[in-house]
Amino acid sequence: MTGFGRGEATSATDKGGLTATAEVRSVNSRFLETSVRLPRTMSEREFEVRELVRKSLERGKININVTITRGEVAASVPLEVNEPLARGYFDLLDKLRTVTGMTAEITLRDLTGFSDIFLSDAANADAATAEWKLAQEAVQKSLAALNEMRKQEGSELEKDLRMRIANLDNKVNEVEKLSSGTSESEFAKLKQRVLELTQDVAIANQDRLDMEIALIAERLDITEEIVRFRSHIKFFIEALESPEPAGRKLNFLIQEMNREINTMGSKTNDPQVSHIVVGAKEEMEKIREQIQNVE
Repeated sequence: MTGFGRGEATSATDKGGLTATAEVRSVNSRFLETSVRLPRTMSEREFEVRELVRKSLERGKININVTITRGEVAASVPLEVNEPLARGYFDLLDKLRTVTGMTAEITLRDLTGFSDIFLSDAANADAATAEWKLAQEAVQKSLAALNEMRKQEGSELEKDLRMRIANLDNKVNEVEKLSSGTSESEFAKLKQRVLELTQDVAIANQDRLDMEIALIAERLDITEEIVRFRSHIKFFIEALESPEPAGRKLNFLIQEMNREINTMGSKTNDPQVSHIVVGAKEEMEKIREQIQNVE
């Protein structure tokens, strides 16, 4: 389900000195896919941010961006430079430049591409902890805001799904009316056709003929498919009303409903029923697309 959330947390001890901001965006996805962008000072916290997302969301392609703003009071950055490693990377780049014959200057941008030249400053461990605490608060606020937006969208989506499910129920009722007595009428048609082909009733074993034709006619009956279809509708509505995430369950149910409607279409010889089945399949395709938005 699409949505956006923003959260902000400010340090209470350093007045206006440290602010963490988190912005999270989500788009439709069958699974939970999380992309995280963090300040370099807390790059090792990516797994913990993913866990916060996992506890709050079930599905969606999630992009979350966390930034830290430092004022004059909190200007120190809890990192230090690994000087030997930085010099080593510089020498390596200089050698590469010589080997390739390049004349371009080596810049700071080139060196900062090697993230391991920065080390956590033990002396500023408390500052790093304070930053992470604010970042956590900001992330949780952004996720709460995202869920609120998704909840509002979900309310509208539920109305649409209920309307479409009601349409499907009506279509199945029409199919049931049109199919009433199908087995009996098909039995009579088949028997008449067999007798026309044999030309002579005497050469056919009447009891065996009736039994075989009855079996064929029974295979054309769609009562079982209608019963199962209605059962799926019942479970679909129950899933919509459940407080638990239901996206995957709804997706499974619509697949089963599609299977049943396909069977109805393959069994029927009535053009009216075939037309209704096509309309039902179109409706289910719209439902299937909408379900991708459901948590």
